[in-house]
Amino acid sequence: MYIGIDVGGTCTDAVLLDNGLVRATAKVPTGSNDILTSLLSALDQILKGVPAELIDRVVFSTTLITNLIVERKYDPVGLILIPGPGLSHVHYQYKTDTHIISGAIDYRGREIMPLRFDEIENAVVDLLNKDYKKVAVVGKFSVRNNKHEVEVVEVLKKYCPECHIEMGHQVAGQLSFPRRVISTMLTCATRDKYSYFVDSVKEAMVRRGITGSVFILKADGGTMPLGKETGIPIETIFSGPAASTLGVQALIPPGETSVVVDIGGTTTDLALILSGQPLLAAKGAPVYDQLTQVRALAVKSVPVGGDSIVERVGKEIVVYSERLGAPYCLGGPMPTPTDALRVLGLTSVGNEDKARDVMESLGKPLGMSCYDVANHITNLVIDIIIKEIDAMFLQWEQEPAYRVWEVLQKRKERPRIVVGVGGGAAGFITKIAAKIGCYPVIPPYAPVANAIGAAVALPTLQVSLRADTEQGYYTIEEEGFQGQIAQKRFTEEDALTLANDWIKKRAEKYELKKNIEKTEVTRRDVFTMVRNWVTTGRIYDICVQTPRGIMGHIGSRGEF
Repeated sequence: MYIGIDVGGTCTDAVLLDNGLVRATAKVPTGSNDILTSLLSALDQILKGVPAELIDRVVFSTTLITNLIVERKYDPVGLILIPGPGLSHVHYQYKTDTHIISGAIDYRGREIMPLRFDEIENAVVDLLNKDYKKVAVVGKFSVRNNKHEVEVVEVLKKYCPECHIEMGHQVAGQLSFPRRVISTMLTCATRDKYSYFVDSVKEAMVRRGITGSVFILKADGGTMPLGKETGIPIETIFSGPAASTLGVQALIPPGETSVVVDIGGTTTDLALILSGQPLLAAKGAPVYDQLTQVRALAVKSVPVGGDSIVERVGKEIVVYSERLGAPYCLGGPMPTPTDALRVLGLTSVGNEDKARDVMESLGKPLGMSCYDVANHITNLVIDIIIKEIDAMFLQWEQEPAYRVWEVLQKRKERPRIVVGVGGGAAGFITKIAAKIGCYPVIPPYAPVANAIGAAVALPTLQVSLRADTEQGYYTIEEEGFQGQIAQKRFTEEDALTLANDWIKKRAEKYELKKNIEKTEVTRRDVFTMVRNWVTTGRIYDICVQTPRGIMGHIGSRGEF
């Protein structure tokens, strides 16, 4: 039996799968400061009469990190950057206090310019005087040699032992300095919330006696073992949208093409499925219009949902991209789109009289009835979502995989189906589909599609290998291992073989041997070293992963 749990900003959803069938579902409120209670409540609902020892695997997805970033609800992070020679410093603008210090490591990992410790101290003192408690330190080629980042952190710890610090070489192994900066900064911003989430999950598993493997869904639809020491928070930035995409993939017939619209309480997530396969972003996950190093599905989290704040500003009614709590009809402090849906009879959630009262209070100064206000609010939400769908189509159509799909279709065409999932789907999806000329579909188990997506996700493993043939060693990032290269002539194929051998070792460690029949290469960079016109060695940067996907479609017995 498999469990999938999605911890959203509004609700925690859970499903229990048994041989490809949904045996039980649960939807409970997510406690903002007490995730553990939400997890235990959800587990208790789906495990009634089921012994804990029958649970083989639990996979989590969450929008907690997504919501923190989308709503910018995190502590500020100071930056200390070591870019070395190259781009003008005006290119390093990240809307936070940023200190650029001297020093440089080259692409080989050699120190070509030492740090100036007076600059480090000045940067550290300035950040501390501005009350920064979180600092990200990133050097351009720190993945080749982390010496400078470590030296900066030593000074930071001397002045501020309690500061939370993230180093670029530990967060993102690929080159591309600007992407590594934003990835490290956001990891630093969200690490404490992620650690709290991991601690809550582990405690819930212990209390309910679940000893099966525990994973968390990544932004690309793959998984990683859940743990503070094994996970990078930024990898889960689009975990929730990935879960809803996999959930729709498992709930609709194989081979379908559709737009996925997951309307939750805090955000609305958009994704695309082409001929049965989720579209993967070729350039990594974008955040605030900047690309990160996170491999992700081509998804977008829009900061509007059923619990978004609604206010009257002068003669206008405005829907804000913020959530302060439950809808007014459920005892919350402010009117929300959910209250509008309740008045219109498009949901049965909450107290109808309270919903009507709060809509009347909004509309009375404007001469509008409660029904007029409710219609106006739902149309505002729909317009926001449609605008984002149109913008996403422009991005989707630039993706190489989308262009290949168009060629295979032998015509230029957009998908004709919109699949609505999430708690707000029933109230909005029909109008959304009508306005963009598509057919609306709300599949079975739509309110818990995220949890289903987590449950059906294939467990994946990843290995990042860096081999330097001239220096004669290689490292495995995920294991913190460094070893000697045995062969005199070590080729790119040898590097791939070595990476795949480590995948097998990791599979044994996490008891996932049946998932390693084949692997996919997600990164493959080769650098040739030349001295005096002679090749003296090569650097291989290779990342391999077991394939992403779903175990089967819901209702298809025997696939799981």
